[in-house]
Amino acid sequence: MKKTIITRHKVGDFNTWIKGHQDRLDLFGPAMSDLKTFQDADDPNSVVMIIEVTDMEKFEAIINDPSNKDIKTKHTVLDPITVSMQINP
Repeated sequence: MKKTIITRHKVGDFNTWIKGHQDRLDLFGPAMSDLKTFQDADDPNSVVMIIEVTDMEKFEAIINDPSNKDIKTKHTVLDPITVSMQINP
């Protein structure tokens, strides 16, 4: 079942991070159908991604895989990463 999630985090250098867009598509591609990227208007190193996740288990496995730490470092991703999910009231 497809789920829309939103992730928010800071990066050490926006230009370095944005150049890694294809890496993110390749990494998360097996678990998603779409990824939209946003930059905060008042903080250029704060980013948001809206992701259409097609396989939540696979997505969580990618997020939690310690071998992906290198790509976070390469793209200057700073913790914490906040993940929000849509709710249906």
